[in-house]
Amino acid sequence: MTTSTQKTTERTGRNGAALAVIASCQLMVVLDITIVNIALPHIQTALNFSTTGLSWVLNAYTLTFGGLLLLGGRAGDILGRRRVFIFGVLLFALASLIGGFAQNSGELLAARALQGVGGAIASPTALALITTTFTEGPARNRAFGVFSAVSAGGGAIGLLAGGILVEWLNWRWVFFVNAPIAIIIALAAPRAIKESARHPGRFDIAGAFTSTLGMASLVYGFIRAAQEGWRNPLTIGAFAMAVVLLAAFIAIERRTSRPITPMHMFADRNRAGTYGIMLSFAAAIFGMFFFLTLFVQDVLHFSPLEAGLAFLPVSAVIVVGAGISSRQLPRFGPKPLMVCGALSAAGGLIWLTFTNINSTYAGSILGPMLLFGLGMGLQYVALTLTAVSGVAPHEAGAASGLLNATQQVGGSLGLSILVTVFGTASRNEAMHQLPSFLAQATPGQRLVFQRTRQLPPPWGDQVLTSGITTAFLVAAAFTIVAALIALVVIQVRPSDLERLQGAAETAVAPAAVEPGD
Repeated sequence: MTTSTQKTTERTGRNGAALAVIASCQLMVVLDITIVNIALPHIQTALNFSTTGLSWVLNAYTLTFGGLLLLGGRAGDILGRRRVFIFGVLLFALASLIGGFAQNSGELLAARALQGVGGAIASPTALALITTTFTEGPARNRAFGVFSAVSAGGGAIGLLAGGILVEWLNWRWVFFVNAPIAIIIALAAPRAIKESARHPGRFDIAGAFTSTLGMASLVYGFIRAAQEGWRNPLTIGAFAMAVVLLAAFIAIERRTSRPITPMHMFADRNRAGTYGIMLSFAAAIFGMFFFLTLFVQDVLHFSPLEAGLAFLPVSAVIVVGAGISSRQLPRFGPKPLMVCGALSAAGGLIWLTFTNINSTYAGSILGPMLLFGLGMGLQYVALTLTAVSGVAPHEAGAASGLLNATQQVGGSLGLSILVTVFGTASRNEAMHQLPSFLAQATPGQRLVFQRTRQLPPPWGDQVLTSGITTAFLVAAAFTIVAALIALVVIQVRPSDLERLQGAAETAVAPAAVEPGD
């Protein structure tokens, strides 16, 4: 074997190990967004959450994750991406252990918020490491393909993993499982990944602080409205605080010399449109998984493992959709694939609005989920490649952070809106069902109702289903907005198509490859 061949083999092996570490980290972070979903009914019972309050178990994570992703990406640029990557992974492991040992709702939500901080540090750095580890061309495009596949399919896989852990162990293990994985990643990173060059800069703490708290106030306002109504003083105060903080964030970003959100990123209409599509689409994704998880366990009475298995076909269809998207990008460009993906997801959500308490998984749930998953697959490759193409190396962390931030913030905001819709529709349906319940209830059922203020089955199932199907209708509107943005905003030049063609040729193969292969 010649010296040049040996060097090529060594470089290929090192790059393969680096990709395994980077993709494993992204899988762990993405999994944690949905792995908790299956455990939600058990967490609700163990720690006394209300149904609307339960959404904070997800939002506490995604809000800090999305709000600090931009700062995390900047930290990697300034301090060195490998160093920051390892710190984020270890912080994620610590927060996961705290969450697993939580004894009340406050402790769990604090742990989830800290998990989000760790994820916000590790995730954008992981994507940015691809740009510094892999040379531009097929190698980098292949790495982006793996990263996109992990990001797209990780959510559905997390639902299956959550089902297995809750069924065979208990809900605490959806947190404990992260610790050993994170430690392995942290130990492997120094061997597999080279440290990146540091770029001078300052941390935009004020921008991160105002954006995160502003979004948290906005989400709190929606969830408070679901619980107490729109005229509640705390609801109004939360919305007012959100307006002030988010306005301050925009003002800070316009004036600071080193913003975490470089406003010129939005000057490119294709990149700005991609962020808008991700924001709208993620709102529907988070809502669909949250409410379907409740429906299959609380109405269809699936066990946690059965619920996890029920979502497994979504992961397979996402891979199929990503493969179709990769092959068709050179021919059609990203715009038609973004439009078709959003409309496919909208069709699945509209189909789900016909669900009722007599529905079955095979007859009413599987088909819409597959249609929605196909839309996810069609979207992700085109979105990822369009959003990060042409970014200067010193802004790779900020660009990747902004892409991920729009997904997490969109998911949090969308879920809070859908929870508000769910709460309003559920209360209206409960008032409608109450006379029938009072006419037919046994003394024991009446006593339970007086204590819990919750209707038992089948009245309670009807209330839950009515709220969920109404939420699905609004989620469908989010995906239609994404389709309209793609149709009106996205315009790709011939030179962009040439760049995407090279990426598409290598993006499809890794979609079916495990990160460690």
